[in-house]
Amino acid sequence: MTLGTRSRIQHRTPSRSKTFGAASTALRPALESARRPARVLAVFPLGVYLEIRTDVEPFVVAVVSGEATRLPNAVVLADPLPVISAGNEAAVGDGSIEIGRLTIRVRRWWDPAPALGPLDLDKLSRALPRFEEICLSSARRPGLDPGGAGALLARGCAEGSLTAAITATEQLMGLGPGLTPSGDDMLAGVMVALRQFGRATGVARAVWLADWLAATVAFDARTRTTPISATLLHCAAQGQACAEALAVLRGLAGHQPLEPAVRRLLRLGHTSGADLAWGLRTGLSSVIALGGRLSAAR
Repeated sequence: MTLGTRSRIQHRTPSRSKTFGAASTALRPALESARRPARVLAVFPLGVYLEIRTDVEPFVVAVVSGEATRLPNAVVLADPLPVISAGNEAAVGDGSIEIGRLTIRVRRWWDPAPALGPLDLDKLSRALPRFEEICLSSARRPGLDPGGAGALLARGCAEGSLTAAITATEQLMGLGPGLTPSGDDMLAGVMVALRQFGRATGVARAVWLADWLAATVAFDARTRTTPISATLLHCAAQGQACAEALAVLRGLAGHQPLEPAVRRLLRLGHTSGADLAWGLRTGLSSVIALGGRLSAAR
């Protein structure tokens, strides 16, 4: 280059990249409303969590690849995730998600709380011992001792005691380490089972109890546990669950093999799968007990 000449350097703004995903219907309120600011809360090899910076539920959105656990608050991508860092700015709304220069458009929806259909209590009563047997044969155990608050929750739900169930819910919320504390996962399983099996069997007392637990969680979760776990509790309160838990529900209903579904659930996380399994068993046994009381009263 001759002295005195100036090189021309053309600066180009990096273009936006686009991809498409399938979103949980639990995210419709957030995705179909006006665009809201968000930030990357946490990054994992198979996905990221975004926290929406306004008062909306669910307020944490999981953006995951197809190999990840399909959480009830997830958008599952068709393509691998690019490199994303915690703290990056994002936005959610108007039918899309923006993370840095990545735009994700929602093309499909999936239901994290599909109806199980009319179910017979006797059939569920026969499935429950097999469920318990599979769980006990596994080395995976809940992260918390099921005694104490767990035992109080189980007793309160089985007896339809609102005082005992709410007291135990308040004690369990946020209890235990991790992004999703064990107490929250146990609660989530109970609420999902009460609502899903209560609806499917026509045991109104179980759905009524699920409504009260949901109200307790909605009031306290944001201040009692992590943002990610508070969102998953919000979803569970509506009967929404991860794909592995939904598979167990279908297995108990007789719609698919039970044992493989339970084994997959138990492998989730360090103790999350075992915690959820405990909650599902407790919720189902409570629906059966409440249904039996209803039959006896007639």
